[in-house]
Amino acid sequence: MEKIKITFPDGAIREYNKGTTALEIAQSISEGLARNVLSAKVNDKVQDATLPIHEDATLQLLTWKDAEGKATFWHSSAHLMAEAIEALYPGTKFGIGPAIENGFYYDIDTGDKILSQDDFAKIEAKMLELARQKNEYKRMEISKADAIEYFTKKGDEYKLELLERLNDGEITFYQQGNFVDLCRGPHIPNTGFIKAVKLMNVAGAYWLGKTDRKQLTRVYAITFPQEKELKEYLQVLEEAKKRDHRKLGQELELFTFSDNVGKGLPLWLPKGTLLRERLEQFMRKAQMKAGYSPVVTPHIGSKKLYETSGHWEKYGADSFQPIHTPEEDELFMLKPMNCPHHCEIYKSKPRSYKELPLRLAEFGTVYRYEQSGELHGLTRVRGFTQDDAHIFCTPEQVREEFGKVIDLVLYVFKSLGFTEYTAQISLRHQTEREKYIGREEDWDKAEADIQAVAQEKGLQTVVAYGEAAFYGPKLDFMVKDALGRKWQLGTVQVDYQLPQRFNLEYIGADNQKHRPVMIHRAPFGSLERFIAVLTEHCGGNFPLWLAPEQIAILPISERFNEYAHNLLKILAEKDIRGFVDDRDEKVQRKIRDAEVKKIPYMLIVGEKEQESFSVAVRKHGQGDLGSKPVEQFIDEFQAEIQQAFI
Repeated sequence: MEKIKITFPDGAIREYNKGTTALEIAQSISEGLARNVLSAKVNDKVQDATLPIHEDATLQLLTWKDAEGKATFWHSSAHLMAEAIEALYPGTKFGIGPAIENGFYYDIDTGDKILSQDDFAKIEAKMLELARQKNEYKRMEISKADAIEYFTKKGDEYKLELLERLNDGEITFYQQGNFVDLCRGPHIPNTGFIKAVKLMNVAGAYWLGKTDRKQLTRVYAITFPQEKELKEYLQVLEEAKKRDHRKLGQELELFTFSDNVGKGLPLWLPKGTLLRERLEQFMRKAQMKAGYSPVVTPHIGSKKLYETSGHWEKYGADSFQPIHTPEEDELFMLKPMNCPHHCEIYKSKPRSYKELPLRLAEFGTVYRYEQSGELHGLTRVRGFTQDDAHIFCTPEQVREEFGKVIDLVLYVFKSLGFTEYTAQISLRHQTEREKYIGREEDWDKAEADIQAVAQEKGLQTVVAYGEAAFYGPKLDFMVKDALGRKWQLGTVQVDYQLPQRFNLEYIGADNQKHRPVMIHRAPFGSLERFIAVLTEHCGGNFPLWLAPEQIAILPISERFNEYAHNLLKILAEKDIRGFVDDRDEKVQRKIRDAEVKKIPYMLIVGEKEQESFSVAVRKHGQGDLGSKPVEQFIDEFQAEIQQAFI
């Protein structure tokens, strides 16, 4: 029997018979491992664990612990849900059913039947009944003619439309039980892996995301290999509802939205503006220390600017459309990104290698058109402010500058309590290179530099092929919040292309013209998204230095209002922000209201405090800390803030 060599993630190499499957390899290692294998990554491509391997290959066995394993599990669950729905509601037609970050959805057309949450229990029960049958997910290669014939007989115009884009030799069906679907896979070995099911939501979704097409019913669901994992997930969801930044944003009076202003355009209220400004001040201080120069650019730019950068060709059709002026053929764009403006600042005068690296930083507001159905609080908006900066440097300076940016990002995370994160190295797609601009050698060097610096910094990394920007590879920081959810926040990108497109130059030590390299970076990403994630991470209990209102002074009666207001002035001089609650209410009511507003410190004052120039201190979530002289409170307060930056 002809042999093939299989290389495992730890570098070990073993020989197996040609045509063996990943599942059989897992069984040769241990039956326990085999019972947990959901799919396999063969030569960096995820496929069914039951597919034969015919040549030497690298192999990673994917389980529930792997992101690709979960994606396979949930995509297979989407097929199971479709089978259950078809069994319960014959004649249902199916669009697409992908895995998503948490679970999966399927877009369906149930005809006259209106599917609602009242149907969820019945569908869940049917899914579990079918799962227990342990039906195998069978992969079938099929001709385009036969595929068209099958879905024509079934009367499913959605699958027929999907088939129009496919060619003979690239069409596969998957069948489990009585359900057959057009699908490229991969899938788990059988339905028996699915032990817990929960349908989450139902919504409308236009076919293929186009508003001029029919609106289908999108059913969201999630499944798990164990019932206890579903229970834990639902508990996290309940906590997430309490921490939802949209809910807290309203309760804490941080921001609002107005349909009269426009969807996806946040309005920052005074307290939210204070929060933003503190974050900006924090970043400006760190940037100045790191050698950045502040710049300001307009909110609009000539369409020609974005044609030069390549952004118009890449994103123009899906952006806010050009602004016409009274002058013929004069077109402007709402600024979708800051980098082309910064390139023009670089070009404003001749540059020497002695000036490099040149680091230009801006809190620049940009505008990107997002579909209304994709807008979500502050995490997905149409107007947002980036803590943007662009570093223009020599090719020899790239690694050092990239490393310094990583240091800045990690300083931000530490100062704001994000302790768990993964650095995603986002590279080109391994085969579909037409998506990207620029020379292969420049891309090779940029990708090598990013990987080398990430390794040098000891970052926990994952490689994501196909996730690079169209002009260069990047390092995206995936941060885990207090509920274990992952968010993409800071990003750093290496770019050889924009300096080329804008004809940027510097005179080198050899007195010749050279092309600089451009590093894009945004540690926050955007203030809107960062504040949303931070709000949910800390449940609205912002770090003391960042809280819009740090103290509430609560006089126990109106006799002590004057002392309270004088105290507020003294604390304000020490950069301690707060207010006096001098309402005609009992102090217990004032305390309760301050707790609801998540004010870090409550300073209760009465006759004893007035006479001794002291305050009775109460800390949010902890209770009474006793009476303290005002000077002692100030010292301890400032020490607590300083501790956050050590």
